[in-house]
Amino acid sequence: MARIRSLRKTTAKIFIFLISLFVLGAFAPLPSVSHHSTQFHLDKRDERKFLIAEDMFWKDGEPFRIIGGDLHYFRVHPEYWEDRLLRAKALGLNTIQTYVPWNLHEPRRGHLVFEGIADIISFLELCKKLDLLVMLRAGPYICGEWDLGGFPPWLLAEEPAIRLRSSDPAFLDLVEKWWGVLLPKVSPLLYGNGGPIIMVQIENEFGSYGDDKAYLHYLVKLAQRLLGDDIILYTTDGGARENLQKGTIRGDAVFSAVDFTTGDDPWPIFKLQKEFNAPGKSPALSAEFYTGWLTHWGENVASTDATHTATYLEKILSKNGSAVLYMAHGGTNFGFYSGANTGANESDYKPDLTSYDYDAPIRESGDVDNIKYRALRSVIAKYSAEPLASVPSDNEKIAYGRIKLDKISFLYDMISMKDIVDHMVESENPISMEAIGQMFGFILYISEYSPKGNGSMLSIPKVHDRAQVFISCPEDSGKRPTYVDVITRWSNKPINLPYLKCESKNKLFILVENMGRLNYGSYLFDRKGILSSVYLDSRPLHIWKMLPITLQNLNEPQKINPFILNATKTLLRRSVRKKSKDKNNINLEPAFYTGNFNIDKVRDTYISFRGWSKGLAFVNEINIGRFWPSVGPQCNLYVPAPILREGDNTLVILELESPSPDLSVSSVDHPDFTCSRRISKFDKYRGHRLLLPFGVE
Repeated sequence: MARIRSLRKTTAKIFIFLISLFVLGAFAPLPSVSHHSTQFHLDKRDERKFLIAEDMFWKDGEPFRIIGGDLHYFRVHPEYWEDRLLRAKALGLNTIQTYVPWNLHEPRRGHLVFEGIADIISFLELCKKLDLLVMLRAGPYICGEWDLGGFPPWLLAEEPAIRLRSSDPAFLDLVEKWWGVLLPKVSPLLYGNGGPIIMVQIENEFGSYGDDKAYLHYLVKLAQRLLGDDIILYTTDGGARENLQKGTIRGDAVFSAVDFTTGDDPWPIFKLQKEFNAPGKSPALSAEFYTGWLTHWGENVASTDATHTATYLEKILSKNGSAVLYMAHGGTNFGFYSGANTGANESDYKPDLTSYDYDAPIRESGDVDNIKYRALRSVIAKYSAEPLASVPSDNEKIAYGRIKLDKISFLYDMISMKDIVDHMVESENPISMEAIGQMFGFILYISEYSPKGNGSMLSIPKVHDRAQVFISCPEDSGKRPTYVDVITRWSNKPINLPYLKCESKNKLFILVENMGRLNYGSYLFDRKGILSSVYLDSRPLHIWKMLPITLQNLNEPQKINPFILNATKTLLRRSVRKKSKDKNNINLEPAFYTGNFNIDKVRDTYISFRGWSKGLAFVNEINIGRFWPSVGPQCNLYVPAPILREGDNTLVILELESPSPDLSVSSVDHPDFTCSRRISKFDKYRGHRLLLPFGVE
């Protein structure tokens, strides 16, 4: 009888509900959300509001479907923000999702940057101008294949060592200071305040990392205190029960979104998602619908099938689900900000490319004339509430041709310059890059040892990430140091130091490159440099000098980089008077090269480094990123037009090993990911968020 009474009550409610719909005239179909036809009523005072109810998103009292895409302001030159956003809008997107990397905005403790490529407020205001909503992924951890997952590396220098992504009070205190700056800045741009921000993400995929719920609850309370209780906070976790159990925040009115491999049936995962949201508070949302995948150095470039990707997007949209394309536009890891991943252990190190093209529908240079863009746009057009904007043409790219270079100095010739020596640090044992206040680039370790007639065996148990070893006689100041070998994090084999007859002890130089900090996984606390003792014939070597080589990074003013600013300018002046006599020296010694190229029409271009080995490049003093064509797959670095200027342009290269024999590079009009194309020891890494989506070749 109870079941019969319940059925009668339910039938009566349905009848009354249908009559009310008829009276309200709500049977007219909604273009974007066809299976719901009710209208959520708001108080007139709250007409501008974004909320979740009845397992749907509601915008200003109307049902709303999120068709969004990740587009990161810090991977696009600011002068191209509007260009890329317009291309995203023409794809059919109504929402932009972006991370906020803490390390970009606070590169040194207490030194805050919100200008240039870090001008997040201007980016958000531009989204509002273009009528694009924003899902803000405020961190403090973001992953994103970005150095240290967005954490500023000075956190690694704190003593005692802090526990990242945890309820460690020392860590929470620093997070509160950072969010205390960031969130009040973005608060006026919340949707309820007239801005574009509809939701703010708490952490990122925490369920794949840990289960410290106290940490997550702390972030929720802090965000609510700084942004108000009306803002929708959300988490994103992999669509597996264990991830959701660890990463969701029940009881705090936080919406739980999911992500999963493109090719998985989305609807069983959305059903699981409902278990982790309050009743009526679980609209189906894939917060990271993968349009492509990332690539590490030494891998074949990731490429995913356009038709397959579009088919699985339609599986979500056809049943009124919402999706955010990751990535809509990948962009570029300019400067030293590309991250890295690990495989089986901490030594199984996989650094990311400079390019973050991601095989996304909007390519690294903004190109949209491609199969994937058209396939996704065709699907989105079926479910968009409004007609799509016309598609912009691809931006013109110009091949400016061959750029002749001159060697201006070997790196080791610069270590005696006063501005550089003043930054030397001495210690009994090697210490990390962060401990001496350096966050990116290179660090040179210098010591002395007594040689043996049959040579000596050198080993470094822990080096992050790549060490080039040289020896010399202190009295032979006019001779080049002798290159010995490389010790890497991923192979870490001892090397033999050959006998070098000197009047006194031999000098040992170890140049360590920071190739990008880990951005994901349990080894996130990723200090750089030599992190252990250095052993010579199994005995520790003591008394070290450490020289930070602070080259220009993406968001740093030139005055805080004395190495590249002072030394290179001095050497440039010197090179005008005198060409280097040993420019054809085949010794694998790091050296600076420079060349000028004159242009009369400023357009995008690429610089091809085919024939070179490994290093980094600066165009008009802007760090355009790392190159490594000897490993591949990336051959060319993208140079956006706003970096260039009419007339004379300057290219400076730090080549770590051997340059192209003809000392030239080429400005070309296309990307190229075919260098050293082979299966590498950098195997594809595994685990959630680390599984290649279906269709990756």
